Parts: sequence; C-alpha cells; structure tokens
Amino acid sequence: MRRSVTNEDENWTALVFRVRDHQDKAAFAALFRHFAPRVKGFLMKSGASEQLAEECAQDVMATLWQKAGMFDPTRASVATWVFTIARNRRIDALRKARRPEPEDLSWGPDHEPDQAEVFEVQQDSERLGSALAQLPPKQRELIERAYYGDLSHSEIAAETGLPLGTIKSRIRLALDKLRQTLDVKAQKE
Repeated sequence: MRRSVTNEDENWTALVFRVRDHQDKAAFAALFRHFAPRVKGFLMKSGASEQLAEECAQDVMATLWQKAGMFDPTRASVATWVFTIARNRRIDALRKARRPEPEDLSWGPDHEPDQAEVFEVQQDSERLGSALAQLPPKQRELIERAYYGDLSHSEIAAETGLPLGTIKSRIRLALDKLRQTLDVKAQKE
C-alpha cells in the first residue's frame, strides 16, 4: 500500500536523501532544527526527564545522520520514521533503567531452590512449551520474537515487513489463546 505524500514530506525526504547521498551538513542542520526540539518534547510528554529526553533526542538525530540510507519514503514519512526511532530509544532507555546495575547485584551463591520449586518450574515450562506449540505458526513466531527475542512490536514490524497493527493483533490473539490453554491445563491438574 502506497501512502500519500505531501509537499512537506517531499521537502523532508529530499533533505534526508541529501544527508544519505552527500553527507550534507546543511540538510542535516535543517532536519535537526526542525525535529530535535519536537522529539525532545514528545519524549518529555511520554514521561522522560528533560535530561533523558535531551539525550534521546541527540541519539535520534545521530541515528538519522548515520542511517539515512535506511529511510524508505514508500513506507513512512520522515516524521514517522524519526518519531519511531525516538519511541524505540525511549523503550530502550526504560528497559535499561529496569535492569540492575552490577553493583546492585547480589554476590555469592544464591539459595538452592528446593526440589518442589524445580519440579514446578519444569512443569510450567513444559505447559508453556505445549501451549506455544498449539498456536498457529504466524502467531507463535511473533510471540517468540517479542518474548524470547526481546523485540518491540516496531522492531518486529521492521524485520517482518508486516504492518504494526497486524503484529499487535496477532500477539494479542496469541496471548489470549495461551492464557486459555494454560487455564484449561491448570484446571485439569
């Protein structure tokens, strides 16, 4: 499906192509002046601190400079592409913030789990594996990419070429089927 293109889209696209083809600093400066403050504002509205929003905006614009060759005007406008990069950087920052720093990790041996805990975890893993195997292949693949591959929905869409809405719908359906399957198995036990 080809999206409609406006004059403003064409202007931004031309600037991105100048960056891509000629490393045109003036074109990049124009893109930076327009998008950097908007990206920063977008990130702050989504809950990022001013410092984090500033850092992410800088990173987004550096990505635009380095990966201008990856922009495809048939798939998205420059604004959509830039804000998708910004959203992904925000997700990455949130994931990083949730991970413990090395000094926060406990040192020394953890307590040994008892055999009942080990058995329960093995059973849960087997039930989940069985439930995953019952999913349609297209849904199972997306669940595996999202949860085992630790990819965002946007990253999956970029890798597969599927629309973001399709990715979200299939994952939601798959999770519902997994819940139902696991509930039925738990009731039988």
